Amino acid sequence: MTGRIFNTDTLDPMLAAMREALDDPSEAMADLGEYLVNATQERMLKGETPDGAPFAPRSQATLDRYARLGLSYGAPLNQSGNMRATLFYEADKDGLEYGSNAIQAAVMQFGAAKGAFGTASNGSSIPWGDIPEREYIGISDDDQDNMVLDLEEWLQAAADGRG
Repeated sequence: MTGRIFNTDTLDPMLAAMREALDDPSEAMADLGEYLVNATQERMLKGETPDGAPFAPRSQATLDRYARLGLSYGAPLNQSGNMRATLFYEADKDGLEYGSNAIQAAVMQFGAAKGAFGTASNGSSIPWGDIPEREYIGISDDDQDNMVLDLEEWLQAAADGRG
């Protein structure tokens, strides 16, 4: 799985309060996971990183290769929709993990230099060219704000005896 641990001054106290207020915060964590997967899929369709920057464009060499192979393409990470489909989350009372288990997820997230993975049987580099970083898994400022609102609702429900 590709991902990283996020610690924020805003979310951390909210999560701690939720853990104290709820006997089992699994459902709240699942709500956050569902939100993150949906928000990430929407950003991918727009071709944006969590901070709102556009994904690095495809190189001319990649565009030429696609043309030779007769492939159509949209924004990076959106050629087939498979990358969006590999996003998932796992939530339980202790936390939330979200990311992708796609074999190419780490390369898309962090990039890779030409030949970083050796050579193919025909001697060509793997990958055959540099792949730029296209961070797609992460938490945007809007995500953080929306997650805080969701946690506030869970805390209010717990305070009202509904949680």
